[in-house]
Amino acid sequence: MTILHTTFVLAVPDLQRSMAFYRDVLGFDIREIGNPGWRMYVRDACRIMAGECADAIPPAQLGDHSYFGYLVVDDIDALHAAVTAAGAEIVKALACEPWGMREFGIRTVDGHRLMFGQEST
Repeated sequence: MTILHTTFVLAVPDLQRSMAFYRDVLGFDIREIGNPGWRMYVRDACRIMAGECADAIPPAQLGDHSYFGYLVVDDIDALHAAVTAAGAEIVKALACEPWGMREFGIRTVDGHRLMFGQEST
């Protein structure tokens, strides 16, 4: 058995607001998937299915459980500069960690937290 790729599934309170954030701040393409309450956010090998769930527990109320992904990238400094310039809320400062990753974390407009990392050299 081989895992071929990863797709995250998220409940978001406002799909339009979420789509704008992933497109404008994180550089994802937004794709319709045949249901008006769902969209696929796509960037390179990453896929995120987002469904509008206004009644879901707000991710901000989940504390440390609001993290949903760790995306490994090839230029962490450029990504950090781009998302910072686009106004993303940084929740973990860019730093080299003892586990061999240079990483930072953001909070999405939906309240989920997302980590980005690059192997340290």
